[in-house]
Amino acid sequence: MSGRRSLAPVVVVAVLGGLLGGMGGAVLADRLDTTSVPEEQVPAAESASVDDEAAAPAPPVEADGTISGLSQAVLPSVALISIGEDGELGLGSGFVVREDGYLLTNHHVIKVAGEDDPIVVELPGEEPMDAELVGSEQAYDIAVLRVDRTDLAPLAFADSDTLRVGQTVVAVGAPLGLDSTVTSGIVSAKDRPVVAGETQESTSYISAIQTDAAINPGNSGGPLLDLSGQVVGVNSAIAQVPQAAGFGGPSGSIGLGFAVPAEQADRTATQLIETGTSEHPVMGVLVDLTYTGDGARVLEEAAGEDPPVVPGGPADLAGIRPGDVILAVDGMTIRDSQQLIVVLRSYAVGDTVELEIRDGDDGSRTVEVTLAGSGG
Repeated sequence: MSGRRSLAPVVVVAVLGGLLGGMGGAVLADRLDTTSVPEEQVPAAESASVDDEAAAPAPPVEADGTISGLSQAVLPSVALISIGEDGELGLGSGFVVREDGYLLTNHHVIKVAGEDDPIVVELPGEEPMDAELVGSEQAYDIAVLRVDRTDLAPLAFADSDTLRVGQTVVAVGAPLGLDSTVTSGIVSAKDRPVVAGETQESTSYISAIQTDAAINPGNSGGPLLDLSGQVVGVNSAIAQVPQAAGFGGPSGSIGLGFAVPAEQADRTATQLIETGTSEHPVMGVLVDLTYTGDGARVLEEAAGEDPPVVPGGPADLAGIRPGDVILAVDGMTIRDSQQLIVVLRSYAVGDTVELEIRDGDDGSRTVEVTLAGSGG
């Protein structure tokens, strides 16, 4: 078992234009936009009907392997997203995922919109379009919008498993409202655990792609692409040197940006389009966020009316008990409770994971848990 790793001296920030937030180290991210999503704005399943032809995977755009060629190919599919009158509530980015009017962006971009606040999509060279919210998933910081069009040019998602550290990637979006902005860099790291949000209810847990491509406020929801023009991630947050360190606090990119992996974004967006809702995998335990030892400890006592281990849930069926400490998932060492949540949410509902457990008597055992959906 490795020791606890120190958190890096950074703060991670959600990259919504006009509204800064953050996260850091193994991953703590705050956001300044604390407004919760009004119920009226969540899922419009009735407006998200799908036909088989439209649901087919998007074909790759025609990129020639250069950044200039890539830019010409993908820019028509990347939008400036404005929330409120003239974007007074916030600005972000988004991109077309289906020709019949669906665009993907970040949850934190649209969560500031109230019931009557307009959400406007602007594609390069086109008139602004009013958009409706199809659905939003705070857990993965993904949202889907729809505009009344059937002739849009979608971007295709890449296979996340083929992404390599050191690979060239390109970020496209509207930092500070400057639409059609292209920056480039490399994949600096994969599977970086990132936690963004100020409250338990607004927190996203992402096993993120880290990149040094310049990402700034307003890039939220824009694509991170490989040179073939396929989406490898959805830009979501940046790290910044904290004010406490005397470096001035929030400003812009310092070369540490984070994106939701394509596989996660695609899976969540598809669920939102098809049903208006999505779910994330759970194992049915409450973890102790105050625990400071190695691993993640299951609560020893109930939290209000919530038991530490859900009776009949995946963990209960696997023999996990209150006070057990989860030390590893599929061989990956778990440092703390937040990392455990990030790692589990990188799996899909129905996946089976192997957990290394230490009980209260310092005994250890290995169990298998089949993850259930958060929807019950």
